[in-house]
Amino acid sequence: MIIIITLFMCSFSLGVFLILSDYLKIPKLKTSRAILSISKREKKRIKNLEVFILDLSSKFSKYIKLDDYKKRKLTATLKSADIKLSPETYISKAWIKAGLVLISIIPALFIFPILSPLILFLSIAVYFKEIRSADKILKARREEIEWELPRFVSTLTQELKASRDVLSMLETYKKSAGRGLKKELDITIADMKSGSYESALTRFETRLGCSSLSEVIRGLIGVLRGDNGVMYFQMLSHDLKQLEFQRLKTIAQKRPGKIRKYSFMMLGCFILMYLVVMAIEIIKSVDQMF
Repeated sequence: MIIIITLFMCSFSLGVFLILSDYLKIPKLKTSRAILSISKREKKRIKNLEVFILDLSSKFSKYIKLDDYKKRKLTATLKSADIKLSPETYISKAWIKAGLVLISIIPALFIFPILSPLILFLSIAVYFKEIRSADKILKARREEIEWELPRFVSTLTQELKASRDVLSMLETYKKSAGRGLKKELDITIADMKSGSYESALTRFETRLGCSSLSEVIRGLIGVLRGDNGVMYFQMLSHDLKQLEFQRLKTIAQKRPGKIRKYSFMMLGCFILMYLVVMAIEIIKSVDQMF
């Protein structure tokens, strides 16, 4: 009986711990150990490898040819993602990293041939991961800015009731803006001070390619041209708040799916507990018969 209670307590405690660790986003033990085990020597080795790959990428970049449209598009993406590489070097870097992984298929063919398809698949995965890294960074920044847009638009709505100075409104909001939007506002404000306001706002819109931000920029350009803008931003604020509510609702609907796997683990623990009890009772009955 003591063994059964002990197994039950261990299983129940493990289930509660797994659920709480996922909810509180506690890092795994392996992750914590990996972070603590990083040393200066390892950092230097990683840095040297990156320099070697970048050097190779620069040499092979002259063999990569891009048409004007793709080059302009990739240049804008890399600039928005703060990746200081030319489009050719960026693509070459993805090929080099995938190639370095693929080279390991040669010894695998002689030592353990069954691993060859796995290495081939891994090299393809590395290529797509590297070639999409800029888009991934840009997407994360875009999502961060989209989450802040309702507050940004609400502030602009209140500011427009007392002022028509778009530059001053952006400078005021920048002080309390999030990291992603603050960086974009810094670029836009500097651009507005050195040139045309409308052109600077248009470039702000182009850098991110966000539909919600496009509506905000359209309203600001309208204010520059003499429109009232207050009613427009009030309606836009309402729409963005509804959109934010839908995003939050979608996130809430995904939560049960994350917890479901731990619920199945707890169910398995309970089933195992009953099976152990049944096995013990069967063994006792067999002993009594003999």
